[in-house]
Amino acid sequence: MKAVDIIGSAGKETIRNAVGAAEKLTSGEIRVFIDEECKEDVMDHAAFVFAELGMHKTELRNGVLIYLALKDHKFAIIGDAGIHAKVGDDFWNHVKEEMLEHFRHGRIVEGIEHAVIQAGNKLKVFFPKQQQDVNELPDDIVFGNPDK
Repeated sequence: MKAVDIIGSAGKETIRNAVGAAEKLTSGEIRVFIDEECKEDVMDHAAFVFAELGMHKTELRNGVLIYLALKDHKFAIIGDAGIHAKVGDDFWNHVKEEMLEHFRHGRIVEGIEHAVIQAGNKLKVFFPKQQQDVNELPDDIVFGNPDK
């Protein structure tokens, strides 16, 4: 079964709504990228995806990528320099542990949604929404490796 089918249309809507709601409270940007598989180090590949999506080009360097490779059961969260300097590895590791608990119970969409909410809440603390803020990156989920 392909990642897009596992997430389903309702799941896509849930995740997109979570991203939109989180970004209404912050100048930060959150993206979700779901691959079929990742045959290399997940952090290395997530960093590559982060760059490919142009997430390092946000004005305040406050983008967050939630990356999953469903077939290989791998996932990563990457925060750009601006947000990472504020929260460090402990925050990202904590969110990953909470995601993993959802995943262990087959709740993939809920795990992603939880991570989006947690990232949004933290971004809101350090990068609150400003009147002149614009949505710098799309809120839609990106699906990779669709033919695998």
